Amino acid sequence: MLLTPLRIANAPVNFGVYRPADLRADAGDLLAGLAGAGYAGLDAGPPGLFPPALLKRHGLLLAGGWIDLDADLDRDDHGRSALDAALDAFAALPADDPRFAPRPTLGPPPDPPRFARPGTPAVPPAGDWPRLRERVRRAAARCRARGLEPVLHHHLGTGIETEAEIDRALEETDVSLCLDTGHLLLAGGDPVAALRKYAGRVRQIHVKDASRDACARVRASGGDLWAAIRAPVFPRLGEGDLDLAAFAAALRGSGYTGWLVVEQDAVAPDPSAALADQRHNLARLGAALAAASAVRPAPADLATGEDR
Repeated sequence: MLLTPLRIANAPVNFGVYRPADLRADAGDLLAGLAGAGYAGLDAGPPGLFPPALLKRHGLLLAGGWIDLDADLDRDDHGRSALDAALDAFAALPADDPRFAPRPTLGPPPDPPRFARPGTPAVPPAGDWPRLRERVRRAAARCRARGLEPVLHHHLGTGIETEAEIDRALEETDVSLCLDTGHLLLAGGDPVAALRKYAGRVRQIHVKDASRDACARVRASGGDLWAAIRAPVFPRLGEGDLDLAAFAAALRGSGYTGWLVVEQDAVAPDPSAALADQRHNLARLGAALAAASAVRPAPADLATGEDR
């Protein structure tokens, strides 16, 4: 078995799926399309949408999945149950190599003013930090009790958007980072510099392009984050402001090993068009990685095939 240091996964958000009701294609057909395109894994998406047995049937591994930090795990039984259900799904698909274990992706609670004005960060009230810090710690402890190492995802529309806020979150907790190139770009950051800066703490990467001009137009029209996604502010790889070649070169120098999750957040796209976009994204990312010599240029090493 050939194990390369990087594997590439896709995500349900690329098909506009944030809740089970959002799925506009047959789940099996969607997975078959992604596996056929060459993806090695999938982010989990809404709980229960892609059962472990269905992923196995299509030869896909589980890269991780979003877990909201809205709930107080000490008091909220529903929040604990939701987290445990997600962890059950992760544990049901053990990795063939610990470097590619699924990463529970801890998502900060929404910040309404920021959600309403995407890409214009403001310092959140100081009182938010102690609450967020404790929720991160409690969720991380529950993940680790199941043998899973979580990552914290900075995200537009939340209290962790900017590089300064990422710094503080990493200083005040011991969790690793899910570096999202698109969200960082729209929050005014530089993904290449961030990858170098946080190399020792990055345990998951979401590779996403982004258009700052499109985001500015949405803000000027009074649109919120959903309007930005519809615009779209997250185009196909190579069509936004992400310097994919430079990011691939920085990735090689960082020593990162693990999943690269391709994301292109969308709202109600045509399933066939969305799948075509994901084929494009895999080809662009694979070419950039090959050019940077981060992985061998043979397609099998960048996707499924020999990498399993």
